[in-house]
Amino acid sequence: MSDIKEEKHRIRQRIWRLLEERGVACFPLPVTGRIPNFQGAEVAAERLAQLAEFSRARVVKVNPDSPQKPVRLRALLLSKKVIMPSPRLRRGFILLDPACIPRYAYPAAATIRGAFRYGRELSIDEIPHVDLIVVGSVAVAPNGARLGKGGGYSELEYGILRSLERIHADTPVATTVHDLQIVDELPQEPHDVAVDIIVTPSRVLRVANARKPPGILWERVTQEMLEQMPILKELRECVGKRL
Repeated sequence: MSDIKEEKHRIRQRIWRLLEERGVACFPLPVTGRIPNFQGAEVAAERLAQLAEFSRARVVKVNPDSPQKPVRLRALLLSKKVIMPSPRLRRGFILLDPACIPRYAYPAAATIRGAFRYGRELSIDEIPHVDLIVVGSVAVAPNGARLGKGGGYSELEYGILRSLERIHADTPVATTVHDLQIVDELPQEPHDVAVDIIVTPSRVLRVANARKPPGILWERVTQEMLEQMPILKELRECVGKRL
């Protein structure tokens, strides 16, 4: 394991332990190995929904983890289309269109199981332009550096959308976290996606010049990843046809 990966692992373990020791971690427990759910996730989602970036967005891409369920629900209630990545990207992206879902079913549709019931899996050509990205985090720093749970899926999702030109360099990326998840600094690698907006139950932090990759870093994509995530294989074929 490289020094950077070791440091990332150490920070994740510290944050997971801290959230549980302080009693702010929420179901599903334990939070180790997860994007941790936290007390105040609903408040953070409401604070995010009040921002101009959220208000003007028509399509919001939100990760499928538990602490961002209130974000997905808030987006549906505000008549925004939600793009949710399927877990581990095994089935690509799912579209939740509030116009096609009974309003009483919005809370169910905002869950992972409900998204498969009420949403629609998208082909690579059907993915719409995304106006705002919301990611989950284990830890985040004031300069926008972010740690997920270690799978790299948020980076892959960002790279796919960027490669397809469904987002641009200035498409805002936000995260909702507990205040305890904010750390002074974090190591970053070339594929890491920094966030522009950090929202907690108590405050909003804005980041200037958050660093983001221009697309998929194909040298980091393995054959196993291509087999497990068909959307990656399809994207590589599309990229190859353009060259």
